[in-house]
Amino acid sequence: MYGPPPPSDQRANYGPALGQGQGSTQSFGPPPGLPVSGQTTNYTSTQPVTGQGVNYGQPMMSQGTDYGQPGLVGQSVQQAAPSSGNYNQPNQQFNANFGNLGIQDTNRPINLLQEKKLIPDTGVETPRPQLESEYKKVNTSPEIFRCTLNKIPQSQSLLNKARLPLGIILHPFKDLSQLPVIQSSVIVRCRSCRTYINPFVYFVDQRRWKCNLCFRVNDLPEEFLFDPVTKTYGEPHRRPEIKSGTIEFIAPSEYMLRPPQPAVYLFILDVSFNAIETGYLQVFCQTLLDELDRIPGDARTLMGFITFDKALHYYNLSEGLSQPHMMVAPDIEEIYLPAYDGLLVNMKENREMIIDLLTRLPQMFEGNMETGSALGPALQAALKMMNATGGRITVMQTVLPSEGPGSLKSREDPNQRSAKNVPNMGPATDFYKKMALDCSAQQIAVDIFLLNGQYVDLSSIGCVAKYSGGSINYYSQFHTVQNPEESDRYEYDLRRYLTRKIGFESVMRVRCTKGLSIHTFHGNFFVRSTDLLSLPNVNPDAGFAMQVSIEDNLQDSANVCFQCALLYTSSKGERRIRVHTLCVPVTNQLSEVFMGADQQAITSLLAKMAVDRSLSSTLGHAREAMINACTDAFRAFGGTLPTSQRIGTLPICHSLRLLPVYVVAMLKFMAFRVGVSTKLDDRVFAMEQCKNLPLSFLILKMYPDLYPVHELTEEGGIHREDGVIPQPPLLQLTAAQINRTGAYIMDAADSLYLYVGSAVSTQFLQGIFNTGDYGQLVEGMTELPELENPTSELLRNFLVYLLEQRPFHAKVVLVRDDGRQRVEFMRHMIEDRTESSMSYYEFLQHLQKQIQN
Repeated sequence: MYGPPPPSDQRANYGPALGQGQGSTQSFGPPPGLPVSGQTTNYTSTQPVTGQGVNYGQPMMSQGTDYGQPGLVGQSVQQAAPSSGNYNQPNQQFNANFGNLGIQDTNRPINLLQEKKLIPDTGVETPRPQLESEYKKVNTSPEIFRCTLNKIPQSQSLLNKARLPLGIILHPFKDLSQLPVIQSSVIVRCRSCRTYINPFVYFVDQRRWKCNLCFRVNDLPEEFLFDPVTKTYGEPHRRPEIKSGTIEFIAPSEYMLRPPQPAVYLFILDVSFNAIETGYLQVFCQTLLDELDRIPGDARTLMGFITFDKALHYYNLSEGLSQPHMMVAPDIEEIYLPAYDGLLVNMKENREMIIDLLTRLPQMFEGNMETGSALGPALQAALKMMNATGGRITVMQTVLPSEGPGSLKSREDPNQRSAKNVPNMGPATDFYKKMALDCSAQQIAVDIFLLNGQYVDLSSIGCVAKYSGGSINYYSQFHTVQNPEESDRYEYDLRRYLTRKIGFESVMRVRCTKGLSIHTFHGNFFVRSTDLLSLPNVNPDAGFAMQVSIEDNLQDSANVCFQCALLYTSSKGERRIRVHTLCVPVTNQLSEVFMGADQQAITSLLAKMAVDRSLSSTLGHAREAMINACTDAFRAFGGTLPTSQRIGTLPICHSLRLLPVYVVAMLKFMAFRVGVSTKLDDRVFAMEQCKNLPLSFLILKMYPDLYPVHELTEEGGIHREDGVIPQPPLLQLTAAQINRTGAYIMDAADSLYLYVGSAVSTQFLQGIFNTGDYGQLVEGMTELPELENPTSELLRNFLVYLLEQRPFHAKVVLVRDDGRQRVEFMRHMIEDRTESSMSYYEFLQHLQKQIQN
């Protein structure tokens, strides 16, 4: 919960999250007792992290990133952090004229009814905890770990007064260009709570350290006193563990319940009539052939294939055969595997056989007229096949499963697509969830690619990925000929998927300072015990979130910390632990709680809570709860101001000024919108994105970035070897910002729209399109001509720069202001009114009425 219980009017509010599994407790970490001193300690360099693994053999500390100054021996982490700003008194004087207030003065409240420009030209700021300088330098990056409040209330009662949700947003396996990696026989942890030593511990002396989570005093092993730079003993604060909030350990043997598993990849391919008709199989086979040598793994890596329609087809890829042998299993009620060993084969030793199969597959099923789909039996067979090894199952599915266990019937009512309370957003059967839990128990994750033209019941099928730590990739209206843009997106995403970094047999635990409690988890995983998340696979594109409550008064703590520990096996067979530690100051001032709010992190958490509410109650209740969350925050902030300063205004602190526009964006987002025809699978996938997308991409999906590009210059640009990247100002999403004489780029995460006004200058048209005639522009074109002039180079550099910011494909689409694509472009104008939703200004007026009532 993010505030006190609702009053007697029974307003909608968020309850607990759904889908938290129950399972046996699993130990996370070594058994009691650390290795004895005197063992050798090796250090490795800070190096770029890629999907192909890192060379860990070089001596560490001689080069790499400077991770800031360590905490000093004898200096307590519980010293009070310096005050930031003069906004400590809730009843400070307002400027008499709200309309003259700019957003630059972050200590002054803003009257949203009059303040129009809320987004700086350079974009929305990323707030960081205001810590002492030595801690600020070593805190984990907000791109990896951030809290919804950068000043933690001292008590639950103070949090209740603020009416803001408290939680943490995580991107734990994010691709990093620099990552300190340590190989040591001793990993120093608290003997009580098992926290990993980190920059925010307190060194009592050179032999003892005080845990910053449970406050126990621990002994330092002798190895930790060794400084690898000076080659001397006695300076623990020089260790890399104390210099960076993010660090990775190569784990010793006590962190292994069994020898590290090899990388195992099993592909389950739909070859029914509909699948072959879409043309996906040719794209899949060619892409896998192209990337075969870049798939993460080592000499032990295994690969196998199952194809299916209404029957299952197994493939013997044993090395001694002249060609792959296929065996058809028409009995799908009782699954039995063939009695030979070539179903999962070594990739290196059987490479030619795998290439032969991928070359043959598209022709083998050409003209297949079988329409049935036995997805459930195919998953059962895959589980049997990988039971002993664990690994990753990748499913390509194009139709509603119709045969054997796990078969489904269409539940979508087209007449309910725009209803206020949409039915059937939850699963129709528990078959796929049970399958996921069986897979999870054997360290198997299931990833799904849905390449469908019609309803496939994503809410049911998706459970097999949701609870096994897998991912869902969705391509509505996929067809290689009729929808080539979607085919290009699938190919791009598949290449990234096949070659990106992967962690096997993973578990993740998030610990927090004594007095705090984590109570609800969001993401794709299974909860094995109260705080241990089972992630058979972990990938660098997955985001997570947790809700936090304050159980005990934090008056004795100047700061609190959260620590995420991700234990996984790399594709090279190394057991590794990636640790992120976030430090946040504590306050007893309500005004500081508001000033430290992170509006984007709050929006992300509210979206996740809204998904749970939609599934446990109704979509209408979830929408109502979002509005109430915004109303509560404004009412609570208004309560810190004199009545005279609230009359006729809608005041809010600078840090929450965008919360109303983000709530409007959520209400209009595909997951939660009403009054607009929305396919059920499209809506369910948008909800999946709310749960799993890293924060920056989720915000971009909900509230795209809009840039004017008709007058790009090098001034203020980013200079790189291949040219200058211009940095145009950000605009707010309203049609009032669009001029017929201008051109604009809208970045909506998976699509980039280039909108060209009909009265744009001839020089711009000539420079970009090599024509001065607007009528010659072809709407929907996805590539710009490469012209050798400054206008063309600057725009193309900017587009490439935007595309580089994401790991997934984004199409670039030309939009004319007299064309059909204009409707889609204008649909993203979140702040404008539509037939089914309020404008941003109308929402502000609604908020004001709610607060006054």
